[in-house]
Amino acid sequence: MTALLFPGFASRLVHASGCDIHAVVGPQRDAPAVLLLHGYPQTHAIWHKVAPRLAARWNVVACDLRGYGDSGKPPSTPDHAPYSKRAMAADQVEVMRALGHERFLLVGHDRGGRVAHRLCVDHPDAVMKMAVLDIAPTLAMYEQTDEAFARAYWHWFFLIQPAPLPETMIASGIDLILPAKMGSGSAGLSPFAPEAWAEYERCFTPGMVHASCEDYRAAASIDLEHDRADRAAGRRVRSPLLALWGARGVVERCFEPLDEWRRVADDVRGRALPAGHYLPEEVPDLVVEELERFFE
Repeated sequence: MTALLFPGFASRLVHASGCDIHAVVGPQRDAPAVLLLHGYPQTHAIWHKVAPRLAARWNVVACDLRGYGDSGKPPSTPDHAPYSKRAMAADQVEVMRALGHERFLLVGHDRGGRVAHRLCVDHPDAVMKMAVLDIAPTLAMYEQTDEAFARAYWHWFFLIQPAPLPETMIASGIDLILPAKMGSGSAGLSPFAPEAWAEYERCFTPGMVHASCEDYRAAASIDLEHDRADRAAGRRVRSPLLALWGARGVVERCFEPLDEWRRVADDVRGRALPAGHYLPEEVPDLVVEELERFFE
């Protein structure tokens, strides 16, 4: 499947201290590296329309986050720390160092954007520039939750319920969750290539379901503690930041993305693209154009 979705890329399993992280790695070039991080309920496959084009100019690495895809799914703890964005960000720094990249460009969609945000704050020397796709900062989204957001992002409040309630409920209708969640946007299921969809289905296992619930539980607890500590201490994203979001999505309707990112980052630019939530699969040409312009 790597050869089909990511021609010229190699599949790697990198041993990080927290768990093994699966990545696909493009041809090596005398150029900076770009790390691509996916969101829920997907895997690195979301980048299959973007990564090969970026690989013509940069060293591209697309990883499965801890708990997702073919990456490790370590046991959790009562405080959900193993699935905090701090732990996930540390994984990715170790992966990039193992591949020979001490500093790199960074792109995160959805959950991957939240990991990218934490990575920039915890490891500022590792990041040259960062792009986040279709998110506002986690703390802002929780603090500004209203009825419209709660109805649209129902999964945020379902997946954080104590285990094993959401895991058990998902298991009873596991074939329904992916199309219900990913098909709820403005484009329905049309953006998803059959080969990528097959990967999402293959990887949506009970282990990933539990790990992803832990990801969301961490976001509603320990991640907010980390974000509030940053705010109190004045820790911000220092690297240039590009925010892109869907003009037909929830982030556009419920938040002011550029304003929210400027509250936590020094150098912010960006715009809405004519799409819903899944920008790398809905409007890959525009995403590539924006990234190329920003990275240069």
